Amino acid sequence: MGLCLSRKAVKKKPTKRISSQSAVTPGGGGGGVGSSSRWTRVRSAKKEESVIHEQALAAAILFQQHQHLTGGALPFDRSASLRYPAPSSNKQPPLPRSSSSRARSLTDPLLPAHQLVNQDVRLDDLETNHFVLVHGGGFGAWCWYKTIALLERAGFKVTAIDLMGSGIHSFDTNGITSLSQYVKPLTDFLGKLAEGEKVILVGHDFGGTCISYAMELFPCRVSKAIYIAATMLTTDQSTLDMFSQEPASNDLMQQAQKFLYANGNTNPPTAIDLDKSLLRDLLFHRSPAKDVALASVSMRPIPFAPVLEKLSLSDKNHGSVRRFYIETLEDNAIPITVQERMVNKRPPERVFCLKGADHSPFFSKPQALHKLLVEISKIPPP
Repeated sequence: MGLCLSRKAVKKKPTKRISSQSAVTPGGGGGGVGSSSRWTRVRSAKKEESVIHEQALAAAILFQQHQHLTGGALPFDRSASLRYPAPSSNKQPPLPRSSSSRARSLTDPLLPAHQLVNQDVRLDDLETNHFVLVHGGGFGAWCWYKTIALLERAGFKVTAIDLMGSGIHSFDTNGITSLSQYVKPLTDFLGKLAEGEKVILVGHDFGGTCISYAMELFPCRVSKAIYIAATMLTTDQSTLDMFSQEPASNDLMQQAQKFLYANGNTNPPTAIDLDKSLLRDLLFHRSPAKDVALASVSMRPIPFAPVLEKLSLSDKNHGSVRRFYIETLEDNAIPITVQERMVNKRPPERVFCLKGADHSPFFSKPQALHKLLVEISKIPPP
């Protein structure tokens, strides 16, 4: 988010000036008892004002030093982010690739906010500092605007993709007939990367299916894959298959879905639209009103054919990419039970959680999400 700590001006208290007449007694000379008593009070008041002024200046200097050291770091939202505990040594021991590990909370209220947000990232030490963000069904690159700003501010390179018929991409969603067509903007981008260049793929919602598809095609171009409340499928499984395993688990989703039949009602649906009146409850119930308003005028229908398509994933390609999952605990679109089932079926390298996050943590918990993305980027190879 674009909030920064604001520098408060230190107002200098006006010096209280005492005239010579005010220091004497009504009787005349300045050497009497009344005069001595008044001068004592004046000197005491001046000394107190001087101390207060010095303390204010010291506070201002400390604040300026904090701004210089932290770059005006964003205040950290302590209610949301969980992370793996930092080991005693600088190198973090890798977990077995075959297992998943729960993140333990380190939201210590005594820990300075700038330590949680900045995390002393040394970009030159990372395998890659390039994030590629892939939106979910109905969304577009626009949904990542807070994440883009935070990552770029931390020095990362960020690319947000508009998939076919999404965001500002002009193609008609109803005309998309395959997953490869829908994902083409992403695969085209990966195919044009320089030899040896790698990126961190981040997929949200249906974007999880899309990055899995891309990982199978370009495993050598992907350093890590991060699934955020996303569909993380196994081979020979479609997104529809995954949701069909618990058909009664999400009544709200079923109420919100509206099928579109661009080829006529006698043919299969061409796209799925979402009822605008239910968007907040389904996707954004913990997000700011301005972001809900942005989504309500920006979201587009979801192409139906890619949702039906089964993935073909191999251990050699897709299985060679390190996977991480970020769970959203207050999710009404992909409930935590569904997320847990996907994680348990094919465990990623690590699992992180976002407390208090709805289905769209880039809106509801942007700083906590940013922190986890940076944290994952720092995890060294096993």
